[in-house]
Amino acid sequence: MSEITDFDALRRALAENSEQPEGPARNARAEQLLAEAEKLDVPLAVVEALGHQLKVYNYSSEKDKMFVPFARLLRMWDERPEDFDAYETHSLYWVFKWMSAGMLDQPHIPLASVEKWLGEMEHRYRLAGHSERAVRSAEFSVAAHIGDVARAERAYAAWLAADRDRMADCHACELRGQGAWQARCGRDAEALRLWRPVLEGEFACAHEPHNVLASSLAPLLRLGRVEEARAHHLRGFRLVRSMESMRGAYADHVEFCALTGNEARGLELLAERPAYFTDTGHPRSRLDFLAVVTLLMDRLAELGHDGQRVPGPAGRTWTARELAAHARAEATELAERFDRRNGTSAVGDRVRARIAQRPLVDRLPLGVRTVRPAPAPAVAPLPPATPAEPDLPALLAEARHLSDTLRPQALEAWAAVARAAPDGAGLTPRDRAEIADHEAMARGPEGLELFERAAALYTEAGDPGEALAARARGAYIRALTGEPDTALTTVASLYDEALALYADEGTGVRQTASVAMSRARVLMRRVHETVGGGGGGQEFEGFTGAGSGEAVSETGPGVAEAEVAVREVLALVGGHGGGDVRLAARRAEAWAMLGELAGVTGDAGRAAELFRRAAGTYVAAGLPWFALEYQVQVAALAHQAGDLAGAEGALRAALEHGAPYVEPVGRAQLHLQLAEVLGGRDASGEAAEHALEAAHWADEAGESGTLGAWARHRLGGYLLRRGRYAEAAEVLESALADLCADTHGDGTVVQARWWLGDCLGELGEHRAAAEQRLKAADLARHWPEQQDHATLAHLAAESLGNAGLAAEADRAYARAGDLWRALGNTPFLVRSLRARAWLALDGEPGAADAHALMTRAVRECETALAVAEEADREELATELGGTYRQFAELLARSASEAFEETEEAEATEDPAVQAAFEAALEQMTRAVAVFATLGAAGLHHRTGAELAAGRLEADLGRPARAAARARGVLAAYEGAGERDETVLARREEAACLLEAVQEQVEEDAERG
Repeated sequence: MSEITDFDALRRALAENSEQPEGPARNARAEQLLAEAEKLDVPLAVVEALGHQLKVYNYSSEKDKMFVPFARLLRMWDERPEDFDAYETHSLYWVFKWMSAGMLDQPHIPLASVEKWLGEMEHRYRLAGHSERAVRSAEFSVAAHIGDVARAERAYAAWLAADRDRMADCHACELRGQGAWQARCGRDAEALRLWRPVLEGEFACAHEPHNVLASSLAPLLRLGRVEEARAHHLRGFRLVRSMESMRGAYADHVEFCALTGNEARGLELLAERPAYFTDTGHPRSRLDFLAVVTLLMDRLAELGHDGQRVPGPAGRTWTARELAAHARAEATELAERFDRRNGTSAVGDRVRARIAQRPLVDRLPLGVRTVRPAPAPAVAPLPPATPAEPDLPALLAEARHLSDTLRPQALEAWAAVARAAPDGAGLTPRDRAEIADHEAMARGPEGLELFERAAALYTEAGDPGEALAARARGAYIRALTGEPDTALTTVASLYDEALALYADEGTGVRQTASVAMSRARVLMRRVHETVGGGGGGQEFEGFTGAGSGEAVSETGPGVAEAEVAVREVLALVGGHGGGDVRLAARRAEAWAMLGELAGVTGDAGRAAELFRRAAGTYVAAGLPWFALEYQVQVAALAHQAGDLAGAEGALRAALEHGAPYVEPVGRAQLHLQLAEVLGGRDASGEAAEHALEAAHWADEAGESGTLGAWARHRLGGYLLRRGRYAEAAEVLESALADLCADTHGDGTVVQARWWLGDCLGELGEHRAAAEQRLKAADLARHWPEQQDHATLAHLAAESLGNAGLAAEADRAYARAGDLWRALGNTPFLVRSLRARAWLALDGEPGAADAHALMTRAVRECETALAVAEEADREELATELGGTYRQFAELLARSASEAFEETEEAEATEDPAVQAAFEAALEQMTRAVAVFATLGAAGLHHRTGAELAAGRLEADLGRPARAAARARGVLAAYEGAGERDETVLARREEAACLLEAVQEQVEEDAERG
């Protein structure tokens, strides 16, 4: 740290410290700089150092330290106002407002002192000739704080009525305060109307839109505008995260999490700022923070997590229960201090109301990784009709109803019956048969013996048809466990028995169809094993279509036999309908089987048609959850055929019919598939919504690091595509915490970093953008195809240049240039050289290196153009013309800088300056000539260069030539349309050049 020896050095040090992050380190440096200023014996140096100290205190957690430097400044002003320059005089009056708010925020300062200071401010502003707008704003703040609504409304009206002058707060800050009052009075829509210009970027300042984004969260939720609330949270939290002075806004984001089912994210926010629990320099924001901490902890307790470990004040561990008690006590005590000072209960009332808030949204997915403390149900809940403790007959009735209607909860209902009668007491053989049958279904391969037991019990109960059906179900399980031949032999025999029994009217169509379906399933299993290479033991869940290498011919092993068996099921149940959903389900499953057979024989169109028919049959029967699988199959086939609309429709139907019944991971997959289809159709807005849902359900399923990371990756890309850069950056950063090359592929990681770099660049975070792009480039450098590597290196160079890191940018451009050369991409090689030339001109290398690099760029382009194929000539010619023009601009800028450093009379005669302008004109003339070779395609480029050449002619004292070039541009656009913006702009530029040239001629004539 260099010693401060003069006023200029002090000012540089003050400026450098202003750019440092908010916090104690910056404050301590400000205190050191004040001590250094006092040694200089320059009164203005002390004034500036005190003003700097006051500013850094205000934008930190040590706001209570502002009063001492301000009191000293005010005393200095009263004693020697001539020691203050115009800027510091303005600053002194400006920070009067900070003092008013600062006193109000400190409960130990008596209200009488606050009111006295308000009067002092009004008196001094009047004497200085300032509007009373800032005074009335300060009075409004006092009245609103203590709960004097009538006075607050009067002051509010006077504030808005007073003229704006240099002492008024900026538009952004004023609108924030006005909107906050409207929201507090219950006028949320009006608050958001007032905040709109700030939210849309029309007005901004050091702390806006940071505060407005935070303040808007609760009003948006109350109005049901949850999508905007989510966006404002992601965008706003990114702005306040690193700013120590934004504890109040930070509290609004914690509150948002507590009110939207994002308790886990709320805990993450608390963990990021442990000092917020204990920093005492700004009591009012500490009160806000403690209130929302209490709210969040109470919410966790409601969810049954009061014993969960949570982040809290340093020095010990905390549970939610303990932190709730601590934060509530601290907030209550601090609110009471304010209320004692104010003589009202207004502050305490507001704190109690804030803590007592109820969630406004049960669950609002944010897109960033979070895990819900209390998981949502995975499937649709059981109907609430059963009593709290149903008796056995009621349980049996409910179980039979659910199984007869094929409800997803049937197996659990029969398990409840079994638990209610573990020894079988009070149950008939039929009851015990159904219990065993459903337990066998639930156990799958482990339930073989139970199917036999069920069959015996059905026989005992006098239902031989159901006994055959149970044994047939067992045979299918044998096929699944690797015994297809045994299973087929068994089920064939059972099928013959069932047909005979049905013919003798010894059983019904339902039982016979069950046996027939089990036989068809066994035969289908054999087909699938043949297609899959004979592997057994796994359910066939996918679709093997034409072109997969696994399709079989129409006469392939088992296909014909399976089709006959399936059609026998259809024939058996075809004449029976009515309200028997079991028979409808058999029909639907049979259509689906035929679809699978069409698929394995390569007829994808027929397969899709049959799957749609199966799904439609299930839906018509009131069994939409069974339709899900086949709607997904239709979507896959449509996507494979390039029919994105068809895929979209099928996936929408799948979500509509099956989402409430599918496990969270399946729901996540459905939403993600639909998101990708919509993204492929350029519907990025809705694609983002489904990717968001996918991320949410992946988190619910415990798949945050796998499927969830992929969903967030896609969501970030869709948000970027929509220009929502801050939200996209938050989501992509969350995704990158989990994305890894081994699990997701290095291409996904590179793409995520690429997208994040794009977002950060748009947000002006150029150093961070460069970091992401360089990391992506390092991953891509090992790929066989180097196009992405080169592009990322080039983009990283741009970011480094924008961040002011010229040397690093030059190295990155050189790396990109080498890659472009290896790829044979002359246009981008030339662009990298031009960029390096501009960096050299602005940096240490200077004009000589800049000229050399631009000369190389010209040579590379000329060489490539000389040997280019016809298809590439237009692009290369355009690039060459652009390079000539940039060379001219670089030379002209060099000359202009030399001109500015010399007396005008001397510069006009300086041969070096003249030579530079002549060289610039020569390059610009070459640009015009090259663009002219492109005809109509190069017209706008040519006229732009022509006008630039005309300006150079004028600078060289050649008005006639300049005018001729301007007239040439006007002639080029004769008869051109009036709606082309470029044409209109060129005409206007040409007219301005002619006017300037005429003025130059007249001035020269007057000088004689």
